[in-house]
Amino acid sequence: MKIAIYGYGNLGKGVECAVNAAPDAELFGVFTRRAPETVKTVSGAKVYHIDDIIKYKTQIDVVVICGGSATDLPTMTPDLAQHFNVVDSFDTHAKIPEHFANVDNIAKATNHTALISGGWDPGMFSLNRLYASAVLPDGKDYTFWGKGVSQGHSDAIRRIDGVKDARQYTVPIDAALDAVRSGANPELTTREKHLRECFVVAEDGADTERIENEIKTMPNYFADYDTIVHFISQEELNRDHATLPHGGFVIRTGTTGINGENKHIIEYSLKLDSNPEFTASVLVAYARAINKLYSRGDYGCKTVFDIAPTDLSPLTPEELRKTML
Repeated sequence: MKIAIYGYGNLGKGVECAVNAAPDAELFGVFTRRAPETVKTVSGAKVYHIDDIIKYKTQIDVVVICGGSATDLPTMTPDLAQHFNVVDSFDTHAKIPEHFANVDNIAKATNHTALISGGWDPGMFSLNRLYASAVLPDGKDYTFWGKGVSQGHSDAIRRIDGVKDARQYTVPIDAALDAVRSGANPELTTREKHLRECFVVAEDGADTERIENEIKTMPNYFADYDTIVHFISQEELNRDHATLPHGGFVIRTGTTGINGENKHIIEYSLKLDSNPEFTASVLVAYARAINKLYSRGDYGCKTVFDIAPTDLSPLTPEELRKTML
């Protein structure tokens, strides 16, 4: 399976590592907006300009698109699905149905296979919500994110006047987690489930009191949460907050029995040293599945809900039954 990477930021570098670790995949190359000669890849893979990708359509099995959900993927994925099998990590939950329809129409019209919204949420967390709700229909779902760096929230802080750099961590509140794990089925507000902790490097002479107030009152980002702001030096930020950890929990509590007398808790958790590298590993597994579906003539757009587990693995069905069932 020959994979091309479209976009070479943190996620693209993670895909490069994941392809190199896959026993059945080979990296065709990296496609970037930048001048190819200025980009040095982790593994020494070839670098091309994105405008040249169509030249290689007969040599690439799957394109893993490593753009942003806000402005890149809504156009990149349907555009590339005209010519390639594609996988993306579109994560704007409210817009997934619209994005799916756009990609599905084009992939079906051009006999290609696509997968959108791969990763861990949406992605692995989505699967676990589905499995748990199917097994325990009389129950309730809870999703907690973190502790981990939110790249979008960190960027929102950096856009505040007087901010030089910043990292924002989403942190689950232990009391809320404990209440859910106890089977109490609590009704939790946004503020009761997570807090936000910010580490901010202010520019020399900046009004830190104003910056802190702007952060804590920022609508859609911080206003609905208890938010802690720490002002630190650039050296401290570089030393203590250079990585991109993340993770979280999907929990379903439910009951069985004629009168619901027996309680059950299903929990799936992730603790990730590198959010982009783990996301990339999920995307490569789904690229494998998309390549298999394409070979069977199964065209159109898919999500993680449509992929059989066996198609994610490089092992044969016989090997899976013998070693994992």
